[in-house]
Amino acid sequence: MKSATGQILLLATHLLGLSVATYAQTTTNNNTDNSYLTLKQCIDYALLHQPALNQALINEDITKANNAISLAGWWPQVNASGSLIHYNQLGLVPTNQTTGSTAGGATSSQARFINTFIPQLSASQVLFNPSLLYAIKGAPLYIKQAQQSTSNTKIDLVSNLSKSFYSILLTIKQIEILKEDTTRLGKTFRDAYYRYKSGIADETDYEQAMITLNNSRTQLRQANENITPLYAGLKQLMGYPDDKQFKVSFDTLQMIKAIDIDTLQQLAYEKRIEYQQLQTQRHLQHEQTRYYQFAFIPTASAFYNYNLGFQNNQFSNLFSDYTPSSYLGISLNIPIFTGLARIRNLNKSRLQEKLIDWGQTDLKSQINKEYTTALAGYKSNRYNFELSEKNVATARRAYFVVDLQYKQGIVAYLNVITAESNLITSEINYLNALFQTLSSKIDLEKAMGILPSN
Repeated sequence: MKSATGQILLLATHLLGLSVATYAQTTTNNNTDNSYLTLKQCIDYALLHQPALNQALINEDITKANNAISLAGWWPQVNASGSLIHYNQLGLVPTNQTTGSTAGGATSSQARFINTFIPQLSASQVLFNPSLLYAIKGAPLYIKQAQQSTSNTKIDLVSNLSKSFYSILLTIKQIEILKEDTTRLGKTFRDAYYRYKSGIADETDYEQAMITLNNSRTQLRQANENITPLYAGLKQLMGYPDDKQFKVSFDTLQMIKAIDIDTLQQLAYEKRIEYQQLQTQRHLQHEQTRYYQFAFIPTASAFYNYNLGFQNNQFSNLFSDYTPSSYLGISLNIPIFTGLARIRNLNKSRLQEKLIDWGQTDLKSQINKEYTTALAGYKSNRYNFELSEKNVATARRAYFVVDLQYKQGIVAYLNVITAESNLITSEINYLNALFQTLSSKIDLEKAMGILPSN
């Protein structure tokens, strides 16, 4: 009875292993493509195709266009206009020729012509205008602000994409470890079963081996399931087409060499893009304050008008004769009283400058907190990585010895399970420590403002 039960369990286990292996192979084939991309290639692709980044670049062009529109007022403004008038009834209307005097000495006249057409060409040139002066001062700052926004988008993109890339690598490495573990446990399970059949070991040994093997296969299946959404997340960050596939390419040794960073570097706030953005905002607000100060100065502009007067009682002969006239001059607009709006706007702008100053103080505190947290996280993960590397070597050696002792009948199978569990745990912890160190390095570089964005 025991023999039949064991054979059924062995057959079920092999069938389960076959289904998992088939599923893993199918998943791999679905993702198979000739494209292999390194982290740098993924970043380079994202810098060209990522939607949010391209939107930021378009916003730079929109800012330049807005500046050009604002500065257009400094160019001469030329307009053409005309008035065509037909009098249905000739009454007393002002004209250039008088016909008599009315009581009180006021002059009046009667329209000589029924049809009148007066085209006019006018040109004006601003000499001084506070709004246009502000446009000149603010134009380079607005462009700088848009460029800094693009840089901020790039930094976030590089940071998030790198971490997503590392998550895929971690899962791929876990799959490799779990495959090795499944193969190793399969061999252990067969050995335990044949030892039981030979009467050397108890039935519970191979049953425990089967449980451990199935647990490993379950973890392998879960890892294979997780790889697809991780790739989808990476493609979304890259702006990569959903219907195309690629695989990540990496060099583990090169990645291990890249985990080090100089932790003795001093934090420089001005390297952070957020600090630079706040400084630009401060300069823009200062120019706004200056604008309200100049709002007390009169605006001045020069103008020139040229008219042609066509007049005739017969519409068909309206353009047979004309009288030209032209004049030029300078106009001033002196704001005398605007309900104290200028003074209040000036006070408001100065308060907004103080608000930005306090925001700068708060930002420095936030940056220092981020830097301190990132530095502590990196040092902790770096130390954990070194210990995990040693633990893997120790766990492999311990498993080899315990497995050999079990085959010689020196120790119970429970010792093998414990050694196997320690080995798989140490290997996965090593991988987690490696990629956590790489991720914490990115956080530290970002906190210090030295994360490469191109």
